[in-house]
Amino acid sequence: MTNGIHNLTIDTIDLVQINVKDLKIGMFVSKLDRPWLETNFLFQGFELKTQADIDAVQKQCDFVYIDVSKQTQVPRYVARGTAYTKDYLDHVKPPEKRKSFAQEIKRAENIYHKTSSLVKSFMEEVRLGRPIDVMVAKKAVAACVDSILNAPDALMLMTQLKKRDEYTAQHSMNVCVFSIALGRQINLSLDELNNVGLCGMMHDMGKMLVPLEILNKPGRLTPEELPVMQSHAAKGWSLLMRTSGIYAGAIDVAHMHHERIDGTGYPRQLKGEQITPYSRIVAIADMYDAVSSDRIYKPGKSHLESIKILTDAAGSHLDSALTMKFIECLGIYPAGSIVELASGQVALVLEVNPKVKLKPKIMILQEKLNQPCLEFVVDLAMLSQNVDGRDYVIKKVLRPDECGIDLSTYVKAGLFEKVLANEERK
Repeated sequence: MTNGIHNLTIDTIDLVQINVKDLKIGMFVSKLDRPWLETNFLFQGFELKTQADIDAVQKQCDFVYIDVSKQTQVPRYVARGTAYTKDYLDHVKPPEKRKSFAQEIKRAENIYHKTSSLVKSFMEEVRLGRPIDVMVAKKAVAACVDSILNAPDALMLMTQLKKRDEYTAQHSMNVCVFSIALGRQINLSLDELNNVGLCGMMHDMGKMLVPLEILNKPGRLTPEELPVMQSHAAKGWSLLMRTSGIYAGAIDVAHMHHERIDGTGYPRQLKGEQITPYSRIVAIADMYDAVSSDRIYKPGKSHLESIKILTDAAGSHLDSALTMKFIECLGIYPAGSIVELASGQVALVLEVNPKVKLKPKIMILQEKLNQPCLEFVVDLAMLSQNVDGRDYVIKKVLRPDECGIDLSTYVKAGLFEKVLANEERK
């Protein structure tokens, strides 16, 4: 994709003017920059099926109008030309962590807050009709990738800092993080991780072109409002097509992240192999964060409820093999989960143990429900009982409002760094 794309203009949501040097196989040419009779084309409207078709258009026109609603073949921009098969994924392993959670947590906090603010500013710029600074976005994604490769649970924990009134921007930030984490789980290369992270960050930019009264409506959309909301996929495609220097795969993901494997999605009812691998990855991250986040009109689902929704959607809506890898990546008790132990103590999950999934590293926050105590860290894989002989076994997962825990207050107070530093000195 060349930078010349930013010169195209929008005629309708489906019809886009594009410089002929930016044509791709799979696009449908609906209108030319001159009368059809002045060319040697036999039909008024055709799909670009081969490079020869593109060459013929480039010889006779400077720009054309493509109709996105009539595209039948999806251009492949991702590094791998086919979807990740189950056989392939069964044999891949994530790379080893480069740092400990304690070494990475402070940096992860800074990266998450700075990048979240950046995503929010991008969305505000889009709503005002201004361009996205792609170079700044790519640097922010690169920092997220580096943190995930260092110690994934540190940045994953930050995705639990959810604010209902900032859902749209925070959701894009979280989808970026989850997409990178899934990419690491299937051992994508560094370039691929940066690409899929940018796809996640940009996937919902089209929502900034949806009327606010519909985007922020505190309730179910009417039959008239639903198509307007769903238009964000096509609007995002058009927006990113006009964005200088954007990774081309991100354009596809903005357009495809609501398509379904069985062809029942929108806006083009693509199915199976028509949906690019990065779109499949982002769709999983998108669904997980959406169902697990608190909204103005409903509380988010628990982690176990959320992964059940993903599992039920696997094979019909979501890619089955990638969904299983995502669940494997998160674990049973993902970083940021609040759990109650058999001892009655309440703790925050800091780090997943990939070898003993039921025994993560945790930070005790309350001696009993709603009874704060001096915080300390316990690795459940190393200890089975506390000093009083009570079992260090997770009994159940709690919602933050059940135990009066606000994760953001601990982050602001620098609790993680303080407690972990004390543990390392022991």
